[in-house]
Amino acid sequence: MPGGRLTQQDRRLIATGLSEGLGYAEIARRLDRPTSTVSREVIRNGGTTGYRADRAHQATERRARRRTRTPPATPQPVPAAHGRDPEAVRAFDERLTELLIHTGLPRMMARILTCLYGTDSGSITAKELVQRLRVSPASVSTAVAYLEDQELIQRERDPRTRRERYVIDDDVWYRAFLASVERNAMLAEAMRQGIEVFGADTPAGARLDLVTRFLHHTSQDMIQAAEHWRQILVRRPGSEP
Repeated sequence: MPGGRLTQQDRRLIATGLSEGLGYAEIARRLDRPTSTVSREVIRNGGTTGYRADRAHQATERRARRRTRTPPATPQPVPAAHGRDPEAVRAFDERLTELLIHTGLPRMMARILTCLYGTDSGSITAKELVQRLRVSPASVSTAVAYLEDQELIQRERDPRTRRERYVIDDDVWYRAFLASVERNAMLAEAMRQGIEVFGADTPAGARLDLVTRFLHHTSQDMIQAAEHWRQILVRRPGSEP
């Protein structure tokens, strides 16, 4: 149903649409889904040339199982762990926060992301963030929603305490990278529609076509590079060195 999770049949229809050369918007209309849902699905699972419905469905189920893993009950306090120098930790936090702000991340979001990077468990609760950053719960809630939307963190519920935990894992930058590629894909789709509006044989249409092809090809390169280095840098349990 619209807005729900994609089914295996939905994915087969997406694969069929791609084989017919349809754009994300047209496939989304056929499924009665948002264009972003289709573009994200394709980009996460091999791109327009490598998308396979059954393989994408299996990968989604694996990701869902990973998200249900129980996080550690209590993160270790960073300054006291492993004999770290509290002043060195504080200096690092400030430096990383400022660098994240310079990349365009709002300050509160940067502080929370820095806080998560400094936890050995890779997870933290809203209450712990409020206490550590000395901010309001509303500020944490707003910032966490933003980071989750950007694929920079994940939200999980600890079944033992029923509290939500915010998690950062080995795939965080991979997911954020793909989210960036997705935005490029949506921009390319808008440009492609502009070609139809202005006419492919006009200067404006030719310019839009150039941008569309550039975004398409660079997005494919980015996906391949991200997957290549993810396999090399992030070793999975049971995988060979």
